[in-house]
Amino acid sequence: MIISVASGKGGTGKTTVAVNLALSLSNDADVQLLDCDVEEPNAYIFFNPGAENEEVKPVHRLIPEVDEEHCDYCGKCASACEYNAIVVLPGQLKVMLFPELCNGCGLCSMVCPRDAIREVPHEIGVIRRYRSDSIELIYGVLKIGEVRATPLIDRVKEELRPEKMVIIDSPPGTSCPVIAAVQDSDYCILVTEPTPFGLYDLKLAVEVLKLLKIPSGLVINKAGVGDREVYKYSEAEGIPILLEIPYSEAMARYYSEGMPIVAAMPEWKKRFADMIEEIKLKVKDKAKEK
Repeated sequence: MIISVASGKGGTGKTTVAVNLALSLSNDADVQLLDCDVEEPNAYIFFNPGAENEEVKPVHRLIPEVDEEHCDYCGKCASACEYNAIVVLPGQLKVMLFPELCNGCGLCSMVCPRDAIREVPHEIGVIRRYRSDSIELIYGVLKIGEVRATPLIDRVKEELRPEKMVIIDSPPGTSCPVIAAVQDSDYCILVTEPTPFGLYDLKLAVEVLKLLKIPSGLVINKAGVGDREVYKYSEAEGIPILLEIPYSEAMARYYSEGMPIVAAMPEWKKRFADMIEEIKLKVKDKAKEK
């Protein structure tokens, strides 16, 4: 089963929920935790793997390279590129490449009549893998200066093994990286706060999941602050509240020290595990409806 954890904005407690979910299941299942927030991964902090215990694999994508000795500056490559990643200046006999705009489709090399364009690997980041007991942590780290996170997220998800219990910690927001992370999930947990900002961003995330046809439920973090509008919205939309995590100084302290809730407060392990069982039932009921 694949369960993604998302939110409409950052700082709501996505990683807290994803890490504690994985740890609550580690004694009972072979668990994969995929941190797809490749621009700022932080799930590893709770495991403190150490460089000597990690496997590191570089990730590349293909970008064009022009052999100007064979190029006649016809401009067909530039005309074919929908992303304006290649520009030909025939008057100056010059080709300009913009790798950050390139989508890696290879069309420019296919349309070149003189075979003057070839694709070469360009490193965009790394995938790190760490195994602790029965949890396998896999996370991507986007190279500084890279502007597109989605290709690296896709590569992280290639490591996914659906026969395991898979927890995906997605990036914040509702943009393309989030869609890449949550797509094909059996269920998505939306983490929110009971505040006006939390509600606004929650609504955006819910609409994305509706378009993707992924069932969802809520975890309300910092419960006890703000107002009741998130609860009213949940009831009106028929989105179940799976768990409430209180606004707690003790929990905040444990988090700042890199200690998971289920390790510092063992009674929470059952609460997270029970939430997984509830999700499993909801997924089964949804499958029966089909």
